[in-house]
Amino acid sequence: MMSDFRNRPKGTYTHEADWQQFYTLTEHWKSDLQFSNDNLKFLHHLIDKYFMWILKKENIDMVREIEVGLLKMDNQCRALLIQVNKHLHHLAGLIYNPFAYDSHRFRTEHKQLEDDHTAFVKDFRKNRKEVFLITEYVVDGEELVRKLNLVSKLGI
Repeated sequence: MMSDFRNRPKGTYTHEADWQQFYTLTEHWKSDLQFSNDNLKFLHHLIDKYFMWILKKENIDMVREIEVGLLKMDNQCRALLIQVNKHLHHLAGLIYNPFAYDSHRFRTEHKQLEDDHTAFVKDFRKNRKEVFLITEYVVDGEELVRKLNLVSKLGI
């Protein structure tokens, strides 16, 4: 299914994978989250760059709403990075001492972290798409307003 962003195979993978496989998968999540974090910085910059050119109130409200969504994504990304780093630390402990943690509980937590990561990726992609659509709409609309104002000032 296109909306399923999971990185693990279906079935009993969560219950059969070894600690090294979990570690590799979690490292992938960390890298993905770091990339998303950089992407969020770019999206904030994009909005900030065009925000100062906005003339129409309805555009200001749309951009403000998008900015609030990005701030929510920032918070989710930071929280997930903290969880992933903690998870990697636990995995390292399990690799060196398989009896350090309750295996069943750890696998359940891993599955939950994966679900949280999957939800974040889905929300992030939706938010990013909205930022680009709104930015394009606002920039095109504001450019038209500026051109009309210029034509009006020139008396053409």
